Amino acid sequence: MENISFEKRDNVAILKISRPKFLNALNSETLRELEMAIDDIQKDKDIYALVITGEGNKAFVAGADIKEMSNMSVFEAREFSILGNRVFRKIEGLEIPTIAAVNGYALGGGCELSLCCDIRIASENAKFGQPEVTLGITPGFGGTQRLARIIGTSRAKELIFTGRMIDAKEAEKIGLVNKVVPQESLMDEVMDLANSIAKNAPLAVRMCKVAINRGIDVDIETGIQYEAEIFAHCFSTEDQKDAMAAFLEKRKIDKFKNR
Repeated sequence: MENISFEKRDNVAILKISRPKFLNALNSETLRELEMAIDDIQKDKDIYALVITGEGNKAFVAGADIKEMSNMSVFEAREFSILGNRVFRKIEGLEIPTIAAVNGYALGGGCELSLCCDIRIASENAKFGQPEVTLGITPGFGGTQRLARIIGTSRAKELIFTGRMIDAKEAEKIGLVNKVVPQESLMDEVMDLANSIAKNAPLAVRMCKVAINRGIDVDIETGIQYEAEIFAHCFSTEDQKDAMAAFLEKRKIDKFKNR
């Protein structure tokens, strides 16, 4: 792959957008490579958490590639949006938890990429925004949908209507990011978080993610019924048997079997 790098540390995968010369902007080729990488990660049952970040200190992802977009026809623009949304939905739909490590600019498509992750950790120099209206377009990779769900309709409309860029401190205040950390310790903090997730029972963590994602779009009664089903299903796993036996025997479990 030309624009994506992949690394696996024990049970945590790190996916990096690697176009630093272009501030990691997303063009069609990068999106297709990202899709291939996500498909491979989905198949790898030894990956328990995924970190997505950008190469360098200036940008997580500065946006979609404006040079590529500038001369698109209506048909080409629609296809580009469909491609980006398909890839981001695959990230959002991954069974494993995903963490965006945001260093520098996360604008337009970059902000949208962070939004489809479960958790966002930002460095102090991070900048977020959906500036599409300043270019005569709308967000095209899910920004009008996910931003409102995460920070609320009114705040999302303000940011999208104005195209305003906000810093990491404001992003944390409005609930766009979970935590802001010093730039030099961003990846250490993110890996600590990813490893703390990966050490837990993988099947249980995956079921929790699915329950939250499904439940948020249905009424609470339906969500609770689904939760009861996955709770019960956990009792068919070896990990539940081993962990509860270890608890009762006052010992620590070494490693979950993921079955």
